[in-house]
Amino acid sequence: MDNDLTEVQADKAQGNQLFPVFLKLNNLHTLLVGGGNVGLEKLTALLNNSPAAAVTIIAKDFLPEVHALASQYPLLKIIQKSFVDTDLDTADIVIAATNDSELNKYVRDSAHDRKLLINVADKPGLCDFYLGSIVQKGDLKIAISTNGKSPTIAKRLKEVLGQSLPGELDITLQQMSEVRNTLSGDFTYKVKELNRVTAILLGPKKAPSTNKIKFLVWATFVGFLAVTITALWLKDPAFKNYVENISPMFYYFLGAGFVFALIDGAIGMSYGVTSTTFSLSMGIPPASASMGVHLSEIMSNGIAGWMHYRMGNVNWKLFKLLLLPGIIGAVTGAYLLSSLEHYAQYTKPLVSVYTLILGIVIFKKALDLKKKRTTAKIKRIPLLGLGGGFIDAVGGGGWGSIVLSTLIAGGRHPRFSLGTVKLSRFFIALMGSLTFITMLNSSHWDAVAGLVIGSALASPVAARISNKISAKAIMMAVSIIVILISIRSISIFLMKVI
Repeated sequence: MDNDLTEVQADKAQGNQLFPVFLKLNNLHTLLVGGGNVGLEKLTALLNNSPAAAVTIIAKDFLPEVHALASQYPLLKIIQKSFVDTDLDTADIVIAATNDSELNKYVRDSAHDRKLLINVADKPGLCDFYLGSIVQKGDLKIAISTNGKSPTIAKRLKEVLGQSLPGELDITLQQMSEVRNTLSGDFTYKVKELNRVTAILLGPKKAPSTNKIKFLVWATFVGFLAVTITALWLKDPAFKNYVENISPMFYYFLGAGFVFALIDGAIGMSYGVTSTTFSLSMGIPPASASMGVHLSEIMSNGIAGWMHYRMGNVNWKLFKLLLLPGIIGAVTGAYLLSSLEHYAQYTKPLVSVYTLILGIVIFKKALDLKKKRTTAKIKRIPLLGLGGGFIDAVGGGGWGSIVLSTLIAGGRHPRFSLGTVKLSRFFIALMGSLTFITMLNSSHWDAVAGLVIGSALASPVAARISNKISAKAIMMAVSIIVILISIRSISIFLMKVI
């Protein structure tokens, strides 16, 4: 029995034994010893989390950055002198951050004589507490500790959580606070109600099995279609004759639409620009090329938008700001491009210039993929939607490349931006397609049908490969192909003119 108890105690002793707390530094007096680089780092951490904290910093010399902070924070007091133990008389918490190990130890011993908690920089064994890495989203604050083993790991985890947690989470916290304040009844009732309201945050419990079922249905459908076509081909001469007489253009665009949809599923953009560039290279006029792209995107974006809606990935305020301007821009662009269909020999090189520029943009986005996003959010959302919708219709693509990348680069959360852009894209593609169908007489339906069917077949596969292929590699490859084909189209036009 004694041996069993010893084993249990040994198991409990393993791992991180620290007890996490959040201190109200605004109500305490913090003494920081050290005005060099380490002291500045500790001071910055304190003030970033508790700007109204009363902090006294003692050192013989101070970095200019410390004086700069003192001018910004009125409760930060600087005393230029050597440390003596009486400096701890008014302190509640102590931090030793000098480059003198003997002085740090002396400060620690003096703090312990007064029963004060102390943190000693870079000496975990001498610390009563650690300053962990902090992730903050409004009122939500998460502290990360590695038990003093690796501050670098804590820093990396902070970056991962900072990018993964949506900024809109603070809005949820404020709304939950309002809900809690409106509840009446005993403690048990309030807990049950709050649990019920927040259950949606866990997402659908059967989402993984649902995705498997959808994939199985798609796979069964595709398999059934393949078997049926093969049987008809072998048994029915009339069917074989019909298939053989279908324009080869249909099959070219069927394969192209499938491949381009796979690429779009992997990186969240580029379907429009790749499809348009391919269409122009195959001799399709710009307006018909753009119509084919928009028709084929109705189904894929409708499905994707619905899934993002079900997963709670749609920022409805952002959606409303994008939708109407995006539709106006798309309808206007489709109308103008369709009106100029008879001048395709002139509009085609202009669209090729656009796809060339977009290819360069995608290439640059690939290079900047790992760079940290700016914290300043883009504000002119309606103008972005208007311009994105217009350029997307005129150029046959670019809504994802322009709008999505701009939102993310402007500080918007990637997951909410992607869900919102996909859902709004459904309506924009729908209205743009209606405008093209109304305006155009000859629409190269073989190419359009190939794109529509090819992209639809790729939809279930695209979702599965999105996490298995390097987005950077695909973006760079796509951008290079788009740039080369666009340059070729422009060169052909210039040679004809010359």
